[in-house]
Amino acid sequence: MSRTELARAQRVVVKVGTSLLTPIGDGVHSRRFASFAKQIAAEMRGRRAIVLVASGAVGLGTRRLGLAERPRSIPGKQAAAAVGQIDLCHRFERAFARQGLLVGQMLLDHAGFADRERFLNARHTLQQLLADGVVPLINENDSVATEELRFGDNDQLAAQVVNTCGADLLILLTDIDGLHDRDPREPDALRISEVDEVTPRLLAIAGGEGSAHSTGGMRSKLLAARTASRFGVPTVIADGRAPRILRKILAGEDVGTLVHAAEDSLSSRKHWIAFTLKPRGMLSLDAGAVRALREKQASLLPAGVTAVSGRFGVGDLVACLTPDGEEVARGLVSYDARDLERIKGQRTNGIAKVLGYSNGDEVIHRDNLIVL
Repeated sequence: MSRTELARAQRVVVKVGTSLLTPIGDGVHSRRFASFAKQIAAEMRGRRAIVLVASGAVGLGTRRLGLAERPRSIPGKQAAAAVGQIDLCHRFERAFARQGLLVGQMLLDHAGFADRERFLNARHTLQQLLADGVVPLINENDSVATEELRFGDNDQLAAQVVNTCGADLLILLTDIDGLHDRDPREPDALRISEVDEVTPRLLAIAGGEGSAHSTGGMRSKLLAARTASRFGVPTVIADGRAPRILRKILAGEDVGTLVHAAEDSLSSRKHWIAFTLKPRGMLSLDAGAVRALREKQASLLPAGVTAVSGRFGVGDLVACLTPDGEEVARGLVSYDARDLERIKGQRTNGIAKVLGYSNGDEVIHRDNLIVL
């Protein structure tokens, strides 16, 4: 999708970063809540469906609790999120009410995406909200999740929402005008207008995390764009402080950085397997198995497995590694870790002899396998 073709996008996920709403040392930018509501309302009047993923709950809660910095402990972050989520939703509710729109809040976590039934339920809820002309306001459920902010930040959450709601464009708004060829604070740094593929080199240029009040940096945004790309969806990373930024992006103007969609996009289910689930273990493969996966799109057979690590059951996600330790694929296994340890290196006709039963010839069937 070229810049000019962005105007065709009908369902858009817009992620607004913490740095835009609660920047460090600058209080809460109440006018930005109003600005984003106005811009989104204008696009919705043009018959676009917009899903809003908003960061800032932990940042708002940190301020409401009178803390000098973002909490470091999980309970501290959860408490700040519990306070801040109410504030965040209330501010957007008032801003959209002025535009004659209702807001429906959805608090999601990784478990809700990893469970296929809950994933589909979230999809149906989003579809209904959009059909009713309501603005879905999505944030991660930081107040009850137990892992270290599950997705890591709302950039990754926004990329998952792209798959959940069937969006055809992801917009990540931050406090910088896109990816640059070096540190953007350097005077000769140049903005990169378009990216065909998110490579290790680009991730290295992007650097590390964000600020003390947010978790996402440019690297996180590129990783989110890569996730959306495999679903066949382009991403624009742009400066949310710029006037009418959504209109400029959707009019095809050269603003921010456009990350193109991958040509070999995945189906919704395979995208869910590849980017939503978390691996529960690892399988080391021999060179022949790696070639079969990469070149023939074959299933993984037990003969190609050289080592098994982790504790996982039937149907869990595992990562598949080359002899050099590079992740080449991931998929849903047909055997648990204990039984795989027993049949690794075996020919398929030896599975039943070793285990006394068979779940099929494949350790991972190609329908449940994604080559990375």
